[in-house]
Amino acid sequence: MAPLPTPSMQKEEITMRVKPIALVTAANTGIGLKIAKDLATHGLTVLVGSRKLEHAEAAAKSVGAHALALQLDVTNQASIAAAKKRIRNEFGRLDVLVNNAGISQGKQGISHAASLDELGAVFETNVFGVVAVTQAMLRLLSEAPAARIVSVDPSNPQRALFGSVYSPSKTALDATTLAFAIEFEDAGADAACPGFTSMNLNKFEGTRTAERAA
Repeated sequence: MAPLPTPSMQKEEITMRVKPIALVTAANTGIGLKIAKDLATHGLTVLVGSRKLEHAEAAAKSVGAHALALQLDVTNQASIAAAKKRIRNEFGRLDVLVNNAGISQGKQGISHAASLDELGAVFETNVFGVVAVTQAMLRLLSEAPAARIVSVDPSNPQRALFGSVYSPSKTALDATTLAFAIEFEDAGADAACPGFTSMNLNKFEGTRTAERAA
């Protein structure tokens, strides 16, 4: 039998519910982790999203007391639905959605070596995943008094350094973000560029560190 919650545990749960709630996708490393830490520092309860729950749990522990691990694969509808259900049941709203998840590929040219499967996989995460998560969370965002949607594009203006499949996907993401901004003015949709950041996505060749970028 699980122990009964103590008064201090109950107080902590109430505090986390009252504070603004932020979800950061792919927040277990790099820019996403730094964003999660910064949001927690500014008084938000942060849901640390990651495809693998154990990675989310380790990252949430490093973020601090007001962070919770959340299994979330932006390319998996069942995973997105489960994340939505948990947020609805535990918090009833979402104040900030940070679409940070993204993947890349080698530097081969799109017209020569890149396969359509590779192109599709990158777009599935970098564009379609953003659309899927944002659509799923819209009702929760509508319950917040001043919701914000932020999509992270760390490549601009250094897109040529990230490969020619990743770059078109981020151009599409920028256009998608603009569409969100036009359609959902009250939600405040924006794109954010933290600069050419050193991370596993670019084999740590970036000129800025994640600690300085977010």
